[in-house]
Amino acid sequence: MPVKLPYRVVHASGQDDAHRVSELNYHSPLTKGWQSSRYCLYPQDIVIQLDSRSRLRKVQVLSHQFLIATKVEFFVGDVPDGVTVTLDNARYTRLGYVSLSDNEKTGFKARELKSVQVDAVGVFLKLNIHKNHINKFNLYNQVGIIAVNVIGDPVRSPLDHLNDMNFYEDDKKRKAMENDPSLEGLFNRPDYISPLDDLAFDMYQDPEIAQLIRRLEKKKQEAVIQERYDYAKKLKHTIQELQKVGEKLGKYEVEKRQAVEDEDYDKAKLKKVQMDEYRLQVYKDLNVNDLLETTGSRHPQPVFLESVRQPTPPRLMELSETPSPPRSSPPPRTPYDDRPLPAIRNPQKSPSSPPPVIPYEERPLPIHNKDLAQPATPPPKTPYDERVIPTYRNKPTVTEEPIDQPLEESNAGITGEPEPMSEKEMREASSAIDVFGEPLVSKAYSKTWSYREDALLAVYKQMQELSTSTSKDEAKTMMRASIFLIKRAIEDKVYAVFKAALNLLKMILTEYCQKHKIPRQDTMFVVERTLPSLFHKSGDTAQRNRDDAKSFIVEMANFPEVKPTHVVPHECVKPFKLTMGQRLAQSRCEIVEMLYNDFKLTSGLTLDSVMHFNTNALEHNNNQVREVAERMIKELYRDQGPEVKEYLPADDEKTRKNTLWRQLFEYFDKVDGKPSKTDIKKQKAEEEAKKQAEIETLQKQLKTLKDMASGKQPLDESIVNEQPKKSTRKAENKPKLKQLQPKQPATKGEEDEVSVYNIDNICIFCGERNESFTEEGLDLHYWKNCPMLKRCANCKQVVEIASYTDHLLSECESKATYSRCSRCTEAIPKSEYDQHVADKACNAAKPSMNHCPLCHQNISAGEDGWKDHLMGKDGCKQNPRRLLALNKQPPQGGKTTTTTANRGKTKPLAKKKAK
Repeated sequence: MPVKLPYRVVHASGQDDAHRVSELNYHSPLTKGWQSSRYCLYPQDIVIQLDSRSRLRKVQVLSHQFLIATKVEFFVGDVPDGVTVTLDNARYTRLGYVSLSDNEKTGFKARELKSVQVDAVGVFLKLNIHKNHINKFNLYNQVGIIAVNVIGDPVRSPLDHLNDMNFYEDDKKRKAMENDPSLEGLFNRPDYISPLDDLAFDMYQDPEIAQLIRRLEKKKQEAVIQERYDYAKKLKHTIQELQKVGEKLGKYEVEKRQAVEDEDYDKAKLKKVQMDEYRLQVYKDLNVNDLLETTGSRHPQPVFLESVRQPTPPRLMELSETPSPPRSSPPPRTPYDDRPLPAIRNPQKSPSSPPPVIPYEERPLPIHNKDLAQPATPPPKTPYDERVIPTYRNKPTVTEEPIDQPLEESNAGITGEPEPMSEKEMREASSAIDVFGEPLVSKAYSKTWSYREDALLAVYKQMQELSTSTSKDEAKTMMRASIFLIKRAIEDKVYAVFKAALNLLKMILTEYCQKHKIPRQDTMFVVERTLPSLFHKSGDTAQRNRDDAKSFIVEMANFPEVKPTHVVPHECVKPFKLTMGQRLAQSRCEIVEMLYNDFKLTSGLTLDSVMHFNTNALEHNNNQVREVAERMIKELYRDQGPEVKEYLPADDEKTRKNTLWRQLFEYFDKVDGKPSKTDIKKQKAEEEAKKQAEIETLQKQLKTLKDMASGKQPLDESIVNEQPKKSTRKAENKPKLKQLQPKQPATKGEEDEVSVYNIDNICIFCGERNESFTEEGLDLHYWKNCPMLKRCANCKQVVEIASYTDHLLSECESKATYSRCSRCTEAIPKSEYDQHVADKACNAAKPSMNHCPLCHQNISAGEDGWKDHLMGKDGCKQNPRRLLALNKQPPQGGKTTTTTANRGKTKPLAKKKAK
């Protein structure tokens, strides 16, 4: 039977001064491990020498959490017969390699354990460690190995048994098997590896407790041979409790070491006392001295336990120093076969004994009476190959995964038979056993992941090699039996087994069904039976398991034999319960989204089914689930249009108070090319405020002008000559100006003076007065003739030429397509902006002058400069309305005059949309 092989490191190509290679010679929770030197050359080599020539069965390597190598190669070295066993004489054979994860998914807080099954004979084992994964914590490009474990069988010569005590122990077992052949299955297991020899056990356990567990395990095997089953049961229970104690003590030891490194000696002393008292209490409660039976008698005697850890004195000395009567022998004790299970004694139930002193409140008891009162068998533990190894310093959750890539050029794998199936398992798998046989199915039920993977590979091979001449009924029976094993494997925690199940299911749906002409009804049976397991796997905690499950479901929906059945889309769009977990619900939504991207509203997907699924998902309490559903609804609206709104609440103010619905409806408005209601409300509020301010200013100025016209107020030249306010408000909103008449008759001079301020029928921009300038006449003048205005080429609104650049940059509907040139200050289309700036051919604007956006020339400053340039005889050549204004004849029935008296900020600019 393979055992843990002792070894020592004899060579290393490099090492860090604080993490030397000698650390690999010991396994404990305090092991720091080996690290390469800083900025070393790769690959790095480590060679370990076994105590004797051995047959290697299993090699385990525990990697550092962030000093991670990309690849580790394994070589076994042997020395020819008759040659001295030295490192120089070794001849190496390559076994293969394993790749290590970059550990980004765990945040560099977990350590990866690689367990490799090998079959090779030698004295040396060489590890060839390749370059490191790059991450932010590995500052010096180092690699690190925390521990290495080798399991195998020593190769013995015929005369080795003369000096080997283990040979006599094996001989006892052999004789016991001869007397009772039923024991052969218990001891004659050439490929069985004890969990106590696994690296996980040593990295978890306190060294002293680990040694004690091994001694008790040996006693348990002897008790089975001697048929002392009650005693073996007590030993089994004690071992289970000690494993929990060992893990806790290992954690305390790490905390104590950390306190010493931090120079917190009070805390270190506290932890030391806590560990000592906890250890003694456990030994007393479990009656460890009696269970060991070191005297060889069936009546337990007090014994001394030798401590494994050198700095710590023996723990049980005081337990064995109980005084005995000087002249009388101790009373006979009850044999262990008849004694009850050891349990922690409850002092409260014995009034004569004083209550025990618990020095620390945080110190938990390792055993609880309520657990011991239940005679039921404890639940099965996770196999040691699948247990995790924590990094105590960083306190992470550690995951161990089997090797993702098999060793190259090696005899990797496990030989022998798996553990037998229980009666319940045989009843459960009876249909599969009838088709594939019990040996294969027992592998699928094995606790060893490689057996489970081998079982699926064997089923794959059998089904692929099944002859086409086989009857259809037999082919269907084999397919249904394989589905039972596939469902079990999909739920497997080991990634390699899960992938093997997916490969087998893919082969059945793409090759097997076509080859044997399986009816569509049976194909639907396969899909319907496996989909629930795949859905459940899509909510797995491991990201790659979730991704593979989702991708396979979508891929399965596209299989030629599955696509016509529409089973996958139909099952996927069924609304789920709102109490479903976040990962599972999010994965389901992502699957539907992927199916819609592939099929749109075909192959079983309808707008009704997809929208019912999405509206249900929008009610989930997790934000990530709602985001996926919202994304799907937006995509549906882009493709299908307003029909989507029929499945949503009414678009009203009450609904839009909800943020989710408001964002959806605003997105719909954006897709339809309409401004959102939020933007409309904001724009209306700004326009109302601006309109009110202009009205108030205008009313104030009108009142002043009326007072001046009626003679109530003296003439104020600053009011008369005030420059007009630049505005782009629409013509419909401008206030009407009434005819100003003097209240009393005036002289001829006064009449002329008053007529100057008669501001009705006057264009406030160019100063032209015409009796036809009613409200509609002014709008027509603004729209076609006023030389101070022009129509915007983008939004068709009438704006002042003086403010045309500002309009394009801040008010126009196409303002997002313009940028201001820092040289000429004009609005340049963004498509031409880079070339415009690079050419530097524009006329630079001057701070003290106006710049015309039509002819691009610098003109005189002030309002008069604009009027002379836009209306004068020698004005802007690019203003077509200038010539019309100069050549305009007085309209029939009306008298046209030009005045500037009323040119002021009393009339807003008319903005009119093109009709």
